[in-house]
Amino acid sequence: MKKRPNVLTIAGFDPSSGAGLSADIKTFEALKCYGFAVCTANTIQNDTDFEECIWIDKEVMKSQISILFKKFKIDFVKIGIVQNWEILYEIVDFLLKKNSKIKIVLDPVLRSSSSYDFHSSIKNDNHYFEEVLQKIYLITPNYEEIGRLYPDKNIKETINHISGYTNLLLKGGHRKEMVGKDELYTKKGNCFTLNPKRNRITEKHGSGCILSSAVTAYLALGFPLLKACFRAKRYTENVLSSNKTLLGYHRI
Repeated sequence: MKKRPNVLTIAGFDPSSGAGLSADIKTFEALKCYGFAVCTANTIQNDTDFEECIWIDKEVMKSQISILFKKFKIDFVKIGIVQNWEILYEIVDFLLKKNSKIKIVLDPVLRSSSSYDFHSSIKNDNHYFEEVLQKIYLITPNYEEIGRLYPDKNIKETINHISGYTNLLLKGGHRKEMVGKDELYTKKGNCFTLNPKRNRITEKHGSGCILSSAVTAYLALGFPLLKACFRAKRYTENVLSSNKTLLGYHRI
């Protein structure tokens, strides 16, 4: 039996399991990776309502990361919600000290689907975000998130700025036009369009988490970036078309 690659998610816990680390673990398992998880926050939410976010102490997270890396080889990490960019910077640095060649996929979740703000003062620690961009492999914002990352820039300027540091997958689920069209901007200056294939899909809670974790899984399986993004999009579409509720099914 072929050994599965290890993949780590560092993300929040969603009791409905539609988003966050439990959705990531479902995705890893479905794509034949072994998933580890470090929790950044406990949330009080379901698939439609978000009431509270209780952040986990950063030293607890570091201890959990340490004990995993002490025993297991982990080359790929997906990061979801974090309390602020300063803590993200510390976590990214900590991961690189454990494995200098690790590839990190950052899904910059700034607001829940029910409009709960995770980052209330994003401008105040943006210099940490700039440092993070230089150390990660891929960032996967949606159209709402990319507009909030640099409020003083328009989307085109933000894309050019970020892709000067790292690879950028701009998720198209929140586009006003051409909904579902994703765009991959590489650090080398290339741009690729990933168009949706399925028509009979419905909105799902946590679809952004699923796409980002699927990309991470396919990278861990050895696929190059463009193919990993393409396959992850198709996997996400399968979840989106799995039923008509807000909570999708992962097919193994």
